[in-house]
Amino acid sequence: MVMEKHEQAAGKVSAFNLAEAGYGDRPDLDDDGRERRTGTLVTASAHIITAVIGSGVLSLAWAIAQLGWVIGPVVLVAFSVITWFCSSLLADCYRAPDPVHGKRNYTYGQAVRAYLGVSKYRLCSLAQYINLVGVTIGYTITTAISMGAIKRSNCFHRNGHSADCEASNTTNMIIFAGIQILLSQLPNFHKLWWLSIVAAVMSLAYSSIGLGLSIAKIAGGVHAKTTLTGATVGVDVSATEKIWKTFQSLGDIAFAYSYSNVLIEIQDTLRSSPPENVVMKKASFIGVSTTTMFYMLCGVLGYAAFGNQAPGNFLTGFGFYDPFWLIDVGNVCIAIHLIGAYQVFCQPIFAFVEAWARDRWPDSGFLNAERVVRVPLAGDFPLSPFRLVWRTAYVVITALVAMIFPFFNDFLGLIGAVSFWPLTVYFPVQMYMAQAKTRRFSPTWTWMNVLSFSCLVVSLLAAAGSVQGLITDLKGYKPFKVS
Repeated sequence: MVMEKHEQAAGKVSAFNLAEAGYGDRPDLDDDGRERRTGTLVTASAHIITAVIGSGVLSLAWAIAQLGWVIGPVVLVAFSVITWFCSSLLADCYRAPDPVHGKRNYTYGQAVRAYLGVSKYRLCSLAQYINLVGVTIGYTITTAISMGAIKRSNCFHRNGHSADCEASNTTNMIIFAGIQILLSQLPNFHKLWWLSIVAAVMSLAYSSIGLGLSIAKIAGGVHAKTTLTGATVGVDVSATEKIWKTFQSLGDIAFAYSYSNVLIEIQDTLRSSPPENVVMKKASFIGVSTTTMFYMLCGVLGYAAFGNQAPGNFLTGFGFYDPFWLIDVGNVCIAIHLIGAYQVFCQPIFAFVEAWARDRWPDSGFLNAERVVRVPLAGDFPLSPFRLVWRTAYVVITALVAMIFPFFNDFLGLIGAVSFWPLTVYFPVQMYMAQAKTRRFSPTWTWMNVLSFSCLVVSLLAAAGSVQGLITDLKGYKPFKVS
């Protein structure tokens, strides 16, 4: 596969050979011949917090409402502990075969191949790309809903809370797709370093706005109905709905913790002393614990504010109406964050397909042609016909899927369910056991596999609940409705 060729080329030279060649004595280079890394515990922790906190926070109040005061926080903490534990295992797999002196793995996929072989690497790559495609579709849905919420918020402010204020998600998805088609043509998008800063600021802003509005609603004396077991059977939901929504809420919480894909890349920014795995374990603990405290506040206070009728997205479900301008600001922040985040997640897909195509048809003029187009006020712009056609097609297809399934909670739950077990649990556990040469049926082997199997069951239940939710929501839904 072309992925293997590119990753093998990136890691051909071992740390030992580089040291023998004299790179180890150069102060500006690390043991792999690359520019010396300068990352620290603080920067790694910040990267993790930035990677974790995102649109998943918007559905936590709804998830807690399905589970209740007892099970909800317990499940949230359980996911955080499992995520932290598996992240610690993954930290030891940055280098192979030794966690301190082995050869570096620059990506999650490289680590899987180094420890588990090519076949598992291909399965890992499949899981990663499915996750990336799912996230881009989910971001299309979320952004469109937030754009519509701005229009609805202003309508409610002008005409009263009982007014019929509708907004077309389809129209907003078309606008979003148009923006992404333009952004996807930018060369070297990955070099826009400021994008991560903007994303971090925006995600923290809208999460804090939602949290602040929840606190304000509680302080205002509004006492929403809450229970120890969440949504009440026979009152809020039927018995069947209770089961399915409970499963779906697991997927929503799993989505909120889906960030294992980038941990190896974050670890690759750390300086070599102290050892990267030691620093990364501390950073994972700080990042996950900080995020969990924030998630707990958003989920628990959101549930306290809205009760068993908590909306699926606490900034677009209109549990809040005022101050309308603050709700607008929150949704603008969501849109800005996800417009950039969409590109971050789709760029690896673009790179893989384009590298595969050029490897498959190396002499194709269509694939290799690139023309310089002069754009007014922007200067010369390199335009590739293949990039234009392929990337536009990808954006259009993801937008069409989003238009067919524009259901925020269901889709986020499905993405979380599909990605949590393989990427957060299974591969880190398997790599750790391969590195430690864990004997089959030993106590460690047994409980590690019990953990992995338990998480697989949870992921399957969450996926089932999310799929059932999609099927239910599709009944009576008319796609491609434009207003």
